[in-house]
Amino acid sequence: MADLKYEVVETIGVLSESPKGWKKELNLISWNGREPKYDLRDWAPDKEKMGKGVTLTEEEIRNLKELLNK
Repeated sequence: MADLKYEVVETIGVLSESPKGWKKELNLISWNGREPKYDLRDWAPDKEKMGKGVTLTEEEIRNLKELLNK
């Protein structure tokens, strides 16, 4: 598997934290130098490890917000 490169462009917020210190965060992340996307996943305390997550475009995050506001 090729190296995965990412840059946390903006930390939007923490949704929860586990007893082991992992945090479920919503961030704006650039993956492999691409356009940043909204990203929701668990992160280890040192940000060296991550859990599975979901990435959303600007349009998808707006649609999600609209759905949650209903």
